[in-house]
Amino acid sequence: MDALILLGEGFAGALTWQNLIWVVVGCVLGTAVGVMPGLGSSMAVALLLPVTFSLDPTAAFIMFSGVYFGGLFGDSTTGILMNTPGQASAIASTFEGHKMALNGRAAQALATAAIGAFVGGMIAASLLVFFAPLLAGLSSSFGPAEFFALAIFAFAATSSVVTDNAAKGLASLFLGLGIAVVGIDGVTGTPRFTLDSPNLFDGISLVTVTVGILALGEVIHVAALERHVRGRAMVRPSGRPWLTRRELREAAPAWLRGTAIGLPFGVIPAGGSEIPTFLSYGLEKRLDARRKNPMFGKGAIRGLAAPEAAGNSTTGMAMGSLLALGLPVSATAAIMLAAFRQYGLQPGPLLFERSPDLVWALIASFFIAMIVLLVLNLPFAMLWAKLLLIPRPYLYAAIAVFCGLGIYATSGATFDLLLLLAIGLLGFVMRAHDYPLAPLIIGMVLGPLAETSLRDAAMSANGDLTTLLQGPIVLTIYAVLLVVLLAAGRNRLLARRRAKAATAKESVEVS
Repeated sequence: MDALILLGEGFAGALTWQNLIWVVVGCVLGTAVGVMPGLGSSMAVALLLPVTFSLDPTAAFIMFSGVYFGGLFGDSTTGILMNTPGQASAIASTFEGHKMALNGRAAQALATAAIGAFVGGMIAASLLVFFAPLLAGLSSSFGPAEFFALAIFAFAATSSVVTDNAAKGLASLFLGLGIAVVGIDGVTGTPRFTLDSPNLFDGISLVTVTVGILALGEVIHVAALERHVRGRAMVRPSGRPWLTRRELREAAPAWLRGTAIGLPFGVIPAGGSEIPTFLSYGLEKRLDARRKNPMFGKGAIRGLAAPEAAGNSTTGMAMGSLLALGLPVSATAAIMLAAFRQYGLQPGPLLFERSPDLVWALIASFFIAMIVLLVLNLPFAMLWAKLLLIPRPYLYAAIAVFCGLGIYATSGATFDLLLLLAIGLLGFVMRAHDYPLAPLIIGMVLGPLAETSLRDAAMSANGDLTTLLQGPIVLTIYAVLLVVLLAAGRNRLLARRRAKAATAKESVEVS
């Protein structure tokens, strides 16, 4: 009951005309960026991070949440109309969504995606009202060993489980950890990895890294390697932009199942919404195979409804994990955690005690953002698709300019612009060689937490590192991590066996 009272106070703060404007601005920007293939909510938040420091923290985070949710809404639009998902989280929606579009049901596919994202997001936000305070209360019993275990969980899951190549994922993670330790050591006061340059005594700004890796790196990659790639033909939606009762009855169970699958992944640091969207798609495909007239492969509405609901429910719960534990489960959440720190705020139980107005206004804005996004996407999805007509040279040139302006505005130092260029080139090299970017971001964000927790635990135990393996919460976290790693290893072995079997079958057929 207390949670509902606090939520009501949050709505009172979120429904001021200033905050409503920032909700709409965030939703519009997130959707617009999500529609662009190759871009996404993480890039949008990274670009906005340098220019929002003049805003009130509540307004800034309300806008960021709108961008976060809006990016997921926009990602599916390109996947459905062009078979080119904006982000990896929209790949599963593309399989059946684009087939629906090719069958003349593009408008219904867009409506299915918009309603599915709305259902998943609203259910997640509703559970978040009661779940986040409980999780914050649990995290108040966390000590250095528990936070270190949580950081190790995030490192292992994001670098090994959700990447195709574990070696590349770990390399990206250690690169992020290496960047995080540059600067003056807070305990000993000695410079570390600064090359005797005073410009590096304060460390490398996370804002510079995120903008360089995610935004400028993408610009250089497109300019260098994708300039001759032609865009795919876009299906023009026609007909009714709503669903019939029969279609609603068909999609509703899939929306609920997808939401149920996505919710736990908002707490598990497993890379965001990629895994639950594929799991929900796989479940619907198996259920469809039992029907008398299977529809998968022909434009099954359930194959689109479930992944869309799963993606947004994961994102909704991920915000709860970020607020209550300070644990980012995706690259976008990691950037938002950095934004909290830039404002001098540390997510966790103390955030609920010291800044309840911000927390509950932000949670209330999730509900408002879902409604705004439904209004923006249900009838106007085709208008968003027209953004794809912007010439790519103009679009990416504008992104490059915003990168430089944003970084220079925050520091006023030419050195930071040179550092931005160097990190952008690093991002380009990582993209060119298929190194994942999320482990680098999460490693840099959680690296200081892991280091501080390790030192505190060791000092409190007089150097006895076995204290890192003591306590029920610590053992539970490591046990869950072990199960996740074993399951990931088993799935990879099975995938390799299937690939070898398919290759052998093809060679036999050819011969």
